[in-house]
Amino acid sequence: MPDLLRTIGGNLARVRSSIAEAAGRAGRRADTIKLVGVTKYVGPEVVRALVAAGLADLAESRPQQLWDKAAALADLPICWHQVGHLQRNKVRRTLPLVAMVESVDSVRLAAAIDQVASELGCRVPVLLEVNISGEAAKHGFAPSEIEGVLAAVAELRHMEVRGLMGMAGLAGDLEDARRQFATLRALRDRLRPVCPNGITLEELSMGMSDDFEVAIEEGATLVRIGSALFEGVL
Repeated sequence: MPDLLRTIGGNLARVRSSIAEAAGRAGRRADTIKLVGVTKYVGPEVVRALVAAGLADLAESRPQQLWDKAAALADLPICWHQVGHLQRNKVRRTLPLVAMVESVDSVRLAAAIDQVASELGCRVPVLLEVNISGEAAKHGFAPSEIEGVLAAVAELRHMEVRGLMGMAGLAGDLEDARRQFATLRALRDRLRPVCPNGITLEELSMGMSDDFEVAIEEGATLVRIGSALFEGVL
């Protein structure tokens, strides 16, 4: 465990340093950017080391993995995020475990989240997933749909829409990623003044291990980092 903690701690420090440098280039404060560690490729022992190193905002893309890890690590103060596609039949088991669902990709899913949250007596923070790359294999709303989606979900009282989430395309380079992130930021900035009551769009979740610095330069408030935190472990 000491060697594992040393490795993870060093990786975390480097990622945080890179976040601070990117924020500085953009004239932003590093403390306005939340780092969320994506743990889908590591087991509970490594997750424990990451929490011990000082990161408790963690994410899983598959609900089943989130359920398993939340159970195995229930003694730790982890704030879990669901960042991958969430099927409606998995909402009931997932909501009690998460601090945020970052991947609401249909109005039907939004309605299911609202219904279950109503039954649980809670309000669930969510982000709307936007397919900014246009890749057919990716989930998410088309950018042109988001204004209508905001109107459609405005009456859902047990779900709080706090912003947008997007992923850069797999085929492009960093400049392609930058353009896609800028598109998401511009969409958010255009819609924020006309949002229905109760919807804020303060958050922009974009950027992963290969492109998070560009995402921060383009306005990300949350970055979802996996492999960069686990170098020397995977």
